[in-house]
Amino acid sequence: MEPELPLAGLKVLDLTRVLAGPYCTMVLGDLGAEVVKVEVPGVGDDARHFGPFVGPESAYFMSLNRNKKSITLNLKHEKGRRLLLDLVRQFDVLVENYRPGTMEKLGLGYDRLSAENPGLVYAAISGFGHTGPYRNKPAYDVVVQGMGGIMSITGHPGGPPTRVGASIGDITAGLFGTVGILAALRARERTGRGRFVDVAMLDGQVAILENAIARYQVSGRVPTRIGNRHPSITPFTSVRASDDYLIVAVGNDALWAKFCRLVGREDLIDHPSYRTNQDRTENWESLEPILAAVFRTRTAAEWLKALEGAGIPCGPINTIDRVVADPQVNARGMIVEMDHPVAGPMKMAGSPIKISGTPPQERPRPSPALGEHTREVLTRLLGLPDDELDALADEGVI
Repeated sequence: MEPELPLAGLKVLDLTRVLAGPYCTMVLGDLGAEVVKVEVPGVGDDARHFGPFVGPESAYFMSLNRNKKSITLNLKHEKGRRLLLDLVRQFDVLVENYRPGTMEKLGLGYDRLSAENPGLVYAAISGFGHTGPYRNKPAYDVVVQGMGGIMSITGHPGGPPTRVGASIGDITAGLFGTVGILAALRARERTGRGRFVDVAMLDGQVAILENAIARYQVSGRVPTRIGNRHPSITPFTSVRASDDYLIVAVGNDALWAKFCRLVGREDLIDHPSYRTNQDRTENWESLEPILAAVFRTRTAAEWLKALEGAGIPCGPINTIDRVVADPQVNARGMIVEMDHPVAGPMKMAGSPIKISGTPPQERPRPSPALGEHTREVLTRLLGLPDDELDALADEGVI
């Protein structure tokens, strides 16, 4: 018998769409929760209409909605809202990523739902959160990347502010949402009461600024774009070999000495401008051309072999095709294949969470068709007979 996943038995009602919320519920589903996605009849999640497409199916949607079931429910219809209230009594968690106030206007806010199910953990993921002067503003990933400061420190000196290539505004909010849900569930074990989990995309961007705020507080200088190098560790950056770029990360003075010996520049070990990490960081402008001349003498593959042999942290800068083919990535089960009934086999990123006693999910359940599980869920959980379901469908409720 296959061992149960850690969240087996947890029921999650998923009212999310596009990215931040679906990413959160995908993580919960990957860990074994039963995730029931509630979508608008005939339309569904906006992401179903985002490319690229495989036939009629959105690969974007498929990559974020595996291990979920889909039901359709018209929450603008009184009977749809009543069905949701009935369902809420059967679930442990509800996740939504509407603009603050939307669920309240429908009569489905946290106060109302927790009255129906006092143990419900209600997670709201939004652009700016449910408090503060920006709470009613709309937000997308690029908006919060800009407002949260990450774009101001991403890019090369003198260049424009740069968006991080992945949608980290959405993804970090989804991950923090997952953490908040699990924490609230732990609290429920002690008290029997659910909690309201309020996660804002902007908050998430501020939270991942790492040491930028500390550097500003200590120095009074506003951090800016410095390319691929680290603001306080040197050399810790990308370098150009004769044919390609690679990463070299000399994280301490002992590694610096080892690095200098490897590249035949022992004179730099005790050079007054480069002796300590602080020296090297403060004198990067003079050190950078020295290192550039060194790395131009060999190919990236030759440098990687030499650096790895010397125990100096390094790595290639992989394109996505190389990531998908990387032996370490595949050994860790980070590329999984999903058998979609319409699109066929689809490869996507797997779950990075490895837990002992739980084998990696090599073939996740495919993302659901719109409303694929409506009848199954409403019959199983609410006991609705076929004739009543037919009537609800005719009325546009499901």
